[in-house]
Order: sequence, then C-alpha cells, then structure tokens
Amino acid sequence: MESFLQSDCDNCFGLCCVALPYAKSADFAFNKDGGEPCRNLLSDHRCNIHDQLREKGFRGCVSYECFGAGQHVSQHIYHGDGWRHNPKQASEIFAVYPIVQQLHEMLSYLSQALDLKETQLIKTEIKNIYHKTITMTNLPPKEILELDIPSHREIVNKILVMTSELVRKDFIQNQQNTKTLKGLDYLGANLKGVNLQGANLRGVLFIATNLRNADLRKADFIGADLRDADLSGANLTGAIFLTQSQINSAKGNRQTKLPFYINTPEHWLS
Repeated sequence: MESFLQSDCDNCFGLCCVALPYAKSADFAFNKDGGEPCRNLLSDHRCNIHDQLREKGFRGCVSYECFGAGQHVSQHIYHGDGWRHNPKQASEIFAVYPIVQQLHEMLSYLSQALDLKETQLIKTEIKNIYHKTITMTNLPPKEILELDIPSHREIVNKILVMTSELVRKDFIQNQQNTKTLKGLDYLGANLKGVNLQGANLRGVLFIATNLRNADLRKADFIGADLRDADLSGANLTGAIFLTQSQINSAKGNRQTKLPFYINTPEHWLS
C-alpha cells in the first residue's frame, strides 16, 4: 500500500478524535458529538490512553482507520493551520475530513487492486479511476464539500467487484469446495475450521465469530466486521481488501497467517 494511505497521527490534528460522533456502547465508553473533542485528546492532538484503548472501553477507536486522510487534510488541504489555531474554519475542516476519509479508503482498495497480478487486463481502468480519485482529494475544501461521493463510490465499486472476481475466479468456478455464506449475520457463530477459500465475505458480520483454523485464503473482506472474531490459527494468505483496522479489532495468535500487507497486532502476541 502507498505510504500516504497509512495513518500518520503525528501529522494530524486529531481529526478522528474531534470531527466524528460516537455513542456510548461496547465500542465507546461515553457519548461524543461530532465537532466535540474527545476528553482523552491532549493539546498536542495525541490520545491520552492510546496504549490502553481496548482496556478503557474504546474498541471503536482501535478498529477505526482513516487511510491517511487525517494527515492529508491537516497538512496538505489546510497546510498545518488546524482547528485549534483557526476556530472559524473548524466546522469546515470537520466536514471535509470524513469526505476525504472515504476517498482515501477507495484509494487504498484501488492501490491494492493495481498491485495484483490477476488484474492485468483491467490495469488501465483501475489507474484511471485511481488518478481521478487522487485529483478529488486535492480539490479546494469548498469543492470537496460539493462532491457526489455516492456516485463516485459506485464507479469505484464496479472496479473492485471486477478485481474480486478475477482474484477469486478459480474458486467461483469450483464452488463445491467452498462454503457459501448466504446471510450477513454470523454474530457468535461457530465456523471453526470452515473452508472459505475465495469466498465473497463483503459486509459479512463476523462479530465474536469462531473462525479458529478457518481457511480464508483469497477471500474478499471488503466491509466485513471482524470485531472480536477469533482468527487463531486461521489462514488469510492472499486475502484481498482486508484492512489493518479489521485485524486490529479481531483476536488471533502467532499461528494466524496474514496477508503480507497486514501487521500482527500487539495484543495477539501478549
């Protein structure tokens, strides 16, 4: 993945800790409105409990990913002129940020699609939409606020679906060897050792699901919810559109096999 699509909190105004709202739940310890700084946010934009987020009831923060949008908005769009220093433009910054975050998420998936050998036949299409998306992230704030994100996402999604089908084609053609999930709700299900090679797991809810020793090679994980899913011993080699934040929100161990672009979370090793 391109380095600019990875979070760099040191060069961000703590935007995810201010711009976004959240409600008290299993993922957040208290309510917070959009535009209101989290009470754990320090004056230097760092988190006071960053190393204890899971223990302190902020699993939602652990599973959140800005895909580099935070530093892009902070340093490139607003040139380091943050909401603390310029309160008059704070509301605009907080409105621009989630739009750019969506664009960076799309770029992250498109970047991965470009790197896959299976997408050779559609490389030109991927490059065109990738560069168009880059251009959108560099527009002036007022133009960013006028973007039709749903329409652009639909165009990107068509490319990602094509990518997924190319990567998984051998499994699609040989479905008898692959379990097909027909629903989206697998909360707490026991799928230990299940064969999901090349499966389309888009948007599947695997919250607290037992996926120990499951075969998840070359599965499409875009939008899948892995919070508290047990991936101990599972094989995710070659999985596509899997994010670091998805893995951070799950459970696993040293035996879990991850794609090369995903790091093993520290809490898996303790």
